[in-house]
Amino acid sequence: MKTILAENILIKGTWEKDQVLTIENGVIANIETLSGSQTHREAFSTRVHNKIIPGFVDTQVNGGGGVMFNHAPTYQSIKTMAQAHRKFGTTTFFPTLITDDITTIESAAYAVSEAIESGHPSVEGIHFEGPHLSVEKKGVHLSKYIRPLTDKELATYTRKDLGKVMITLAPENTSCDVIRDLVNQGVIVALGHSNAPFEVVERAIEAGATGFTHLYNAMSPFTSREPGMVGAALLSNNTCGIIVDHQHLHPKAVELAFKTKGPSQLMLVTDAMAHVGADKDVIDFFDTHITRVGNKLTTPDGTLAGSCLDMHGAVINCVNYIGISLEEASLMASATPSAFMGINEKVGSIAVGQRANFVELSENNALAHVWQNGEVCV
Repeated sequence: MKTILAENILIKGTWEKDQVLTIENGVIANIETLSGSQTHREAFSTRVHNKIIPGFVDTQVNGGGGVMFNHAPTYQSIKTMAQAHRKFGTTTFFPTLITDDITTIESAAYAVSEAIESGHPSVEGIHFEGPHLSVEKKGVHLSKYIRPLTDKELATYTRKDLGKVMITLAPENTSCDVIRDLVNQGVIVALGHSNAPFEVVERAIEAGATGFTHLYNAMSPFTSREPGMVGAALLSNNTCGIIVDHQHLHPKAVELAFKTKGPSQLMLVTDAMAHVGADKDVIDFFDTHITRVGNKLTTPDGTLAGSCLDMHGAVINCVNYIGISLEEASLMASATPSAFMGINEKVGSIAVGQRANFVELSENNALAHVWQNGEVCV
């Protein structure tokens, strides 16, 4: 057991002063306000002067630490990715496999199963982004692997040893019956990489889809006569992932989404590639490569290819460039994705019963330390 005196900590969206946290086995066992009998420094295992916010939860992580999950769908890759993103405050993440063949999909599933069975503290499931997408809105996904959902893939997606499973699919290429079946078997369905008209998206929502992958990007746009997937996403009560990296979106597009959805329906994601936490500027990507110039990743033909964004950077971009408060940006990076993935009883906020996953921020919101399961790890 250990006790932490947090001088300034974000609890349920409100800054609280002088809170004493008792941590047992990596979980918050008690939170109480400092009393007169506890004023001596010796009464606490640790005293934290920095601001404390919940550890970040990222639902879309393609790579990190120099590795891409598609290229090496192994438990070792997951550990490398986790370590790379932990440096930037991400204490929970979902390894994301983009469009690929069935063998790679199955290998990724086994890797995540091993991570969960081994008790890896960062991994709560897996995100399959494709291959059931629209070729018209494929982005950097390979056309040759885009295909309808088959029984083989369904058997993998509905395994019970993968934690929470999220799938991004295009509703024009996946029937409502299939979406309904996935949802009934516990799969979280998000819509994206799609050129579907508004009405098709609406039907997919009625069938049980609850999310949208990287709002605005690789989806049918809003126009005066066809609101598209963007319009459906903004009008729905579904949760939207959004990439705030100065490359994927105009700041005013982010502001519009925030004013429309609010912090409880808009979650920050990185869509991170292998570059995060690595010195590499060029990485192999299937039969081509992705190059980092500044904070932008592209293939040789100029196609935007994921990001080199980390979650701390996403939070700070929201605060410094969009005008979102730190309290709200923190929710978008922790409580909102946690609730969307159905893991909010374990992670995503600072409360009794939650894992003791924190991010310490200095006075200028620079990342000072990261805690995971009650231990300082960065």
